[in-house]
Amino acid sequence: MLIGYGAIAFFLALVVTVLERTRVRSSGFSDYTTGGRSFGPWFQAMSFLNTWLAGSVFISFAGMVAGGGVIGFYLVFYSLLALALMFFMARPVHVWGKRFDLRTQAELLGFRYGSRAVRRTAGLIALLAAFPWIVLGMQSLGLVFVHLGFGAVPAVVAIVLSILVLSVRQVWTVRMGMRGVVISDMVQGIVAYGVGLVVIVGLLAYLLTHGHGFDAVPEGHFLLPGPGSEAGPLYFFSLVLVGALGGWCWPDVFVRLFTARSTEAIQRSTALSAPILMAFATGLCTVALLGTSFPGVAEDPNAVWFIVASVGGPALVALAGVIVLAATMGNIDALIQASSAQLSNDFARTVPDAQGQGETRLAKVGTAVITLAAAVCALVWLESPALYMLAIVSYAGIVQLGPTLYLGLFWRRGTAVAAVASMVAGIGTAAVLQVLYPTSVPWLGGATSGLVGLVVNTIVYVACAYLLPAAPAERLRVDALFAQLADAEPAPSGSPTPVTAGDEDPRLDPVGR
Repeated sequence: MLIGYGAIAFFLALVVTVLERTRVRSSGFSDYTTGGRSFGPWFQAMSFLNTWLAGSVFISFAGMVAGGGVIGFYLVFYSLLALALMFFMARPVHVWGKRFDLRTQAELLGFRYGSRAVRRTAGLIALLAAFPWIVLGMQSLGLVFVHLGFGAVPAVVAIVLSILVLSVRQVWTVRMGMRGVVISDMVQGIVAYGVGLVVIVGLLAYLLTHGHGFDAVPEGHFLLPGPGSEAGPLYFFSLVLVGALGGWCWPDVFVRLFTARSTEAIQRSTALSAPILMAFATGLCTVALLGTSFPGVAEDPNAVWFIVASVGGPALVALAGVIVLAATMGNIDALIQASSAQLSNDFARTVPDAQGQGETRLAKVGTAVITLAAAVCALVWLESPALYMLAIVSYAGIVQLGPTLYLGLFWRRGTAVAAVASMVAGIGTAAVLQVLYPTSVPWLGGATSGLVGLVVNTIVYVACAYLLPAAPAERLRVDALFAQLADAEPAPSGSPTPVTAGDEDPRLDPVGR
């Protein structure tokens, strides 16, 4: 127990020390929520990885591979597709974000469509979808504390400790905002994916040389769902496509695009992230696949990471736990910070002072309230099937922001009516099907509820865009926005920039705020 919990204490002390030594007072709300749009490619890369590859990859995804086989490798495919999307989204998001001082995903969508309804709808979807995952993230870390207790700490006590640790960590999220999140992502990312990759390579070497090779893996683990299978032939395709498109619909992932100092920094971070992500995710999934021949894995596949790490004794198990903690902290920090920013920026009716300190204070209070609420829920619903179902439904729901987001960034014809109608239609379809068919829809070839919702969503969006076109003034405003993408890098944040049809621009019209 001392080795395991001592390792956690040392790592937390390291993160806090780095944060305190790099602490800079935020100059205003925009600085607090975007980190001053000042980070380069390496910080952007680690920030993305530490949000994208959460601690759940060591538990849920590794468990999926150990229990179900190569289908769990979909993590690699959808993650690489998401990186490709980041490369192409970089320019419109960064240019509009910096030029018009946009701080959240919902604000960008409201700005693009010139609509408060779009902004509020997108923000509400994101907030409702994020909260269950904050709670589950706190609870899942309990597995780390259980294993690092080495049997000396009851499971319930270990879970409570994990929740308290994550809650205390949010003190620095409150104090430093997004700048603190990104800086800690660098430290946590080095541990989670740098040290983690070294451990993965070592475990692979052990497995392959000690009778746990590919020939020891059950034959069924090498099969993907096809025609006649229980899941259906479209199941794997659905997982990859929905995962890739849905990733950037999460506000905590999307806001990373606002923290970069330039479009080039985002695009270079894509090139830096891709090889790290591919090596790490493929290696981890392979460890889980080969680990199926370990005693105890079949009974508890979600523990495969710790079971395999036990070959190195308590020290390696402790290191494995710290790696999971590092990955979990990045994701939870980002979810809480993004949620609090949306509450204060997209919903609160407040009049900040000239430096935006009123909004900043509100965001800090929001961070504290969300953390406290999530901690209470995590303790009250330690074993709640309803919470898991809500989290699953929320993922099918969050991806329904996709057509509004992607088509809005790359297609001028989309309108506010199309955006709201498509989001509502997509969420309604996905939620109903998810409850009726938790895994896949059998009469649609195994397509998941999220994919079916996306199809309905896209059809409604395109139909509304053509049948209910925008007014001439709105078309002029949108044309002016897209014309700006042909310019070089935008003026510094907050600088005045001429905008055609200014009366329709959300920056100049209170309806957009």
